Amino acid sequence: MNRYTRLYYYSLLGAIGGLIGWQASNLLGLSFVQNLYLSEVIVGALIGLCIGALIGLSEGLAARSPLYGLRAGLISGLLGALGGAVGLPLAEYAFQSLGGEAWTRALGWAIFGAFIGAGLGFSSGSQLWKPVLGGLLGGAVGGFLLEFARQRFADPLMGKAAGLGLLGAAVGAFIALIVLLLSKAWLEVVTGKMKGTEFVLDKFIHANGPSAYIGSDALKADIVLPDPDIAPQHALLKGADTHMTLKDMSSQGTFINNRRIEVANLKDEQAIRIGNTQMVYHEKR
Repeated sequence: MNRYTRLYYYSLLGAIGGLIGWQASNLLGLSFVQNLYLSEVIVGALIGLCIGALIGLSEGLAARSPLYGLRAGLISGLLGALGGAVGLPLAEYAFQSLGGEAWTRALGWAIFGAFIGAGLGFSSGSQLWKPVLGGLLGGAVGGFLLEFARQRFADPLMGKAAGLGLLGAAVGAFIALIVLLLSKAWLEVVTGKMKGTEFVLDKFIHANGPSAYIGSDALKADIVLPDPDIAPQHALLKGADTHMTLKDMSSQGTFINNRRIEVANLKDEQAIRIGNTQMVYHEKR
């Protein structure tokens, strides 16, 4: 999927994650917990796990790789659980300490969203601070929407359901939106099974940053292309601050503008062919 489609899926799956978290917390029940803040830790972790995991699975849809999606879902789900365990009791503490105003709970939900963004930053190609910022903003906006829904619905359970759905959608939408607006470099697949898919490369731009492997194995590659003519680790992307380099690591070859290369500096709008998959490199400096 491209970056615009990712905005839709992050929002949709975030909303579904919120509804799953709502239903799971209702089924679990917390009558065995006497301490209010401990209850908030448990409920927050459960909601964060559901929203984070579902948004993380969007990365698997983007890469069309169930294994990659499970990995991303696990990372963002665990960090989402941590964010919920911290954010929800903090939201309740702020609510109690700052005069009982509903807007104060948004502070805790902002931290909750930031943790989910961090999980997606680890599993995606975006620089960590961008999804964290998106999650922070989405959590704050979603927190306002959650409190609004609670007040508007006569049935508390329905208000909570609508509010958590809106919270999940807001966190997912803002993460995708900030990454979309601030992306500096990305690969667009223009042929093959994954036509239209875009891979953000921002966290690989800097010379002291990580490298990105392009290949067909979800366990060995950062950019996964399900093409039988692509090696498990076919090529290596490396940042150098002012440009990115592409290095061939295969026997089949890597081509830029139809010329086979060993190592080459990438420029905006260059065509890259690996196996039977062709991509275009985009950058904004």
